[in-house]
Amino acid sequence: MYRLPEGERNITILSGNEEGERSLSSTKLQPGKARTKSIHPPIESHYVLAPSQEKKQPSSMSSSMKSMLTTYPLRLRESMKKIGKSQSMKVVLEGVHETKDEQLVESFRELLFLEGHLIGKHNDYHTLLRFLRMRDFDFSKAKEMFLNYLKWREDYCVDAIPKEFKFEEQAEVKKCYPHGFHGVDKWGRPVYIERVGMVDLNALLQVTTIERFVKYHVAEQEKTLNLRYPACSIAAKRHIASTTTILDVKGVGMSNFSKPARFLFMEIQKIDSSYYPETLNRLFIVNAASGFRMLWRALKAFLDARTLAKIQVLGSNYHSELLEDIDPSNLPSFLGGNCTCSDYGGCLLSDKGPWNNPDITEMLEVPKISEL
Repeated sequence: MYRLPEGERNITILSGNEEGERSLSSTKLQPGKARTKSIHPPIESHYVLAPSQEKKQPSSMSSSMKSMLTTYPLRLRESMKKIGKSQSMKVVLEGVHETKDEQLVESFRELLFLEGHLIGKHNDYHTLLRFLRMRDFDFSKAKEMFLNYLKWREDYCVDAIPKEFKFEEQAEVKKCYPHGFHGVDKWGRPVYIERVGMVDLNALLQVTTIERFVKYHVAEQEKTLNLRYPACSIAAKRHIASTTTILDVKGVGMSNFSKPARFLFMEIQKIDSSYYPETLNRLFIVNAASGFRMLWRALKAFLDARTLAKIQVLGSNYHSELLEDIDPSNLPSFLGGNCTCSDYGGCLLSDKGPWNNPDITEMLEVPKISEL
């Protein structure tokens, strides 16, 4: 477990509803025994780094931070200073590991190792924790799900997709399937938006194939895990590991759920739930009229209880709900915000977010960042 240097151990941990504080628990848990089935709080666990003291002496800065501020270029050093002297880069990117979860993750990792499973680079704390949470910490079920994930990555050549797959038709696809990342919510999580009611599936299948669109979706998921979440963590100065999603379903009804649409929905839903679990913070479905609500009753059958608990279906009076979680500057005007991204031809074409901040991306490219 990563240990904070002296002077960096004041960590405030807020409960799932962000009201009141709780301390780290040292309660010993039985690794082979599943916890009571429940809907867990957001994957970030609401860890908040305590604010630095105003009169803190320079000597309280960690040695790794000192070395970094004197070694790297001025622009990078200035960016690092914004994080605060009392906050190590590793804490910001990694978050603070809750003791009981860390014990279970380590036991799960040992189980996989003793059974001869070579899990390589995917044995990090957060990846294993996501699969454990998805299966309510039942080791047997989590192991089955995790090994299926590793096999899928190998069979689908996932590691090669970000390097080799070029989705040249992206601009044309977005014309008939408006979607994209746009800013962050008030916690610092990336916001993803789809205008489902404007999807023209026939036009989509003229500019791409379902197979290529699914591969593009996987490429975006990998980018979110490896770039968007780390960049958002640096910008928010706290560990970020999930996405807030908005689906605008204005005009959507049963007629939209054609055979190709069902197949595409099922493929993406399977990938997200089976291979990228616990990356959804909250899903707002807005402009849901009577036609969509009939369709929703059918779609719900394909979703597990954990995912359904994160979904809020709203009609046309949804603005106040969105604004509780997302600042107007990060909401497109068509969703009640004040952003238009006119320089990019529209909000869903901009990919606006901390992951496009050159100072932040430079920090993430520092070769020895994992050693800080």
